Amino acid sequence: MTTKKMNATSEGYFVLLGFSNWPHLEVVLFVVVLVFYLMTLTGNLFIIILSYLDSHLHTPMYFFLSNLSFLDLCYTTSFIPQLLINLWGPGKTISYTGCMIQLYFVLALGCTECVLLMVMSYDRYAAVCRPLHYSVLMYPRFCHLLAVACWVSGFTNSALHSFFTFLVPLCGHRQVDHFFCEVPALLQLSCVDTRANELSLMVTSSIFVLIPLILILSSYGAIAWAVVRMQSTTGLQKVFGMCGAHLMVVSLFFIPVMCIYLQPPTGNSQDQGKFIALFYTVVTPSLNPLIYTLRNKDVRGAVKRLMG
Repeated sequence: MTTKKMNATSEGYFVLLGFSNWPHLEVVLFVVVLVFYLMTLTGNLFIIILSYLDSHLHTPMYFFLSNLSFLDLCYTTSFIPQLLINLWGPGKTISYTGCMIQLYFVLALGCTECVLLMVMSYDRYAAVCRPLHYSVLMYPRFCHLLAVACWVSGFTNSALHSFFTFLVPLCGHRQVDHFFCEVPALLQLSCVDTRANELSLMVTSSIFVLIPLILILSSYGAIAWAVVRMQSTTGLQKVFGMCGAHLMVVSLFFIPVMCIYLQPPTGNSQDQGKFIALFYTVVTPSLNPLIYTLRNKDVRGAVKRLMG
């Protein structure tokens, strides 16, 4: 190694460039991100508390929805406070330890959400296509096992990637061209060949993004076929009520993710990727509670019962 090459651990910090190329936008982004973060906290806490207090919502659907709400709370909290600090002030540094922790939790919770959305689509499939066997298929212990499997798979995958990423020697500047610590941005700082890391990242991305997406689409294909065969208008409305919200959440999460990780890299892809990432990491978690509760009779009924 030359004298110019150095490891970030010796310096103890990274610089998150974020939106430094658009300084006039930083104050606006600060306000927008803060508003959406407060919406995320309020909406997801509302779903968790309501699902816990109202016995009518003690069903597999709302059990998994509570898991999704808790996940979104953790996911946004893992990086948004640091993002707000960086947008507000001139300093945009994050400690080496802070970056390592942020990388681990952002990756772990992102992978967990992919698997959890897949499990939620299976729950909707069982409810629509196997209604007579639904209580047998989705009994409480099995639902708990599915939820544990989602969390364990996401955190295990993240532990492996985080470990191998921070083994890579980083050199020269410590400027991470993103608004949070993520694997591809950190690998760009490396002074060694990172093709093995990039290959493992591509393989696990396929496992945690493409496979859940294929299974989700398969579930909704079966649901669509069941809907086509339905004669009852009331039945159709019930199916759209149960599945429409979940399908919208899946679209808001997976489409931006695919736009970032499945498009060929170009000169402007990094800057475009920041704004797309801002959408699915900040905006989408705040919209999930609105999508699931808006025009939801179960939630409205639960609120009325709690209000007396």
